[in-house]
Amino acid sequence: MSISQQAHQAQVIRDLEVFVEQQLPLLKPVEASWQPSDILPDLSKQDWPDAIRQVREQAAGVPDPVLVVLVGDMITEEALPTYQTLLNRLEGVSDPTGAGDSPWARWTRGWTAEENRHGDLLSRYLYVSGKVNMRAVEVTIQNLIRNGFDPHTGNNPYRGLIYTSFQERATKISHHNVAKLAQQYGDEMLAKVCSFVAGDEARHEEAYKRFVGQLLKLDPEGALTTFAEMMRLSIAMPGERMDDGESTKLYDRFAAVAQQIGVYTAKDYAGILSHLLEFWAIPERTGLSAEAAKAQDYLCSLPAYYERLAERIQARLDRRPKFSFSWIFGRAL
Repeated sequence: MSISQQAHQAQVIRDLEVFVEQQLPLLKPVEASWQPSDILPDLSKQDWPDAIRQVREQAAGVPDPVLVVLVGDMITEEALPTYQTLLNRLEGVSDPTGAGDSPWARWTRGWTAEENRHGDLLSRYLYVSGKVNMRAVEVTIQNLIRNGFDPHTGNNPYRGLIYTSFQERATKISHHNVAKLAQQYGDEMLAKVCSFVAGDEARHEEAYKRFVGQLLKLDPEGALTTFAEMMRLSIAMPGERMDDGESTKLYDRFAAVAQQIGVYTAKDYAGILSHLLEFWAIPERTGLSAEAAKAQDYLCSLPAYYERLAERIQARLDRRPKFSFSWIFGRAL
């Protein structure tokens, strides 16, 4: 990207500040927010053994594939420091002092504060449930944060906001589907836990989609071509460098289980793209330059491509070998 393009993007991001200020109510006040201790057993009460026993009785019916996906989702949430670092690298979106008062800085810190509860809630549920090898899980979290993550956004704010719009919807879908499975297997507590997290992700998704919607109003050519750039790179999953010290392909194995039980699939990837194209009215845009029109055509062709790809992926999964997971004490799936 040229220096003039960078300067133009920076100006557009500055012009968005009033709009970002108007979206801050999508972050709940702290006093109105749920906390993990509101949902999980209160260990300060005299009946705490009974409360934990009830959690464990409900969790007993949750099968290993759901546990593996739940753990993978939780580990992804726990890598929050990486994601805040990502946002603070984006030109114009960053919080240079760490305590800035710009709308972008307040959004990023508020978003991070809400997201921080997700890993806490999921981790505490798993600890109380007694269903997983917490040390293996904790090793994976530490490794993931150490290993880092490259979403291919650089310091480009357009790329970062498009990426985050996609990713927030993906995490919402995943947590929502785990909640449905938990309900199916009789774990009311887990269903509640995942539903609370999915609710946050839905609000965050809405905010980032609105931010990109404004980018498309202020700079339709730049935002549209950047969207195409991101999709050519493909949307990297934030847990892709998971490492439990035993498997170098841990993320691929986790993702295969998620696909197999329908929590997050290649069809969901295609569905997210279709949703964003519709939300941002990409197919209807007219008066575009040749480059932007080419990007538009490319983007509009992708959902059908990923739908076809999803069918091939599912066929391969039906023939995949079993993998062992340290998270569930080495049991194979």
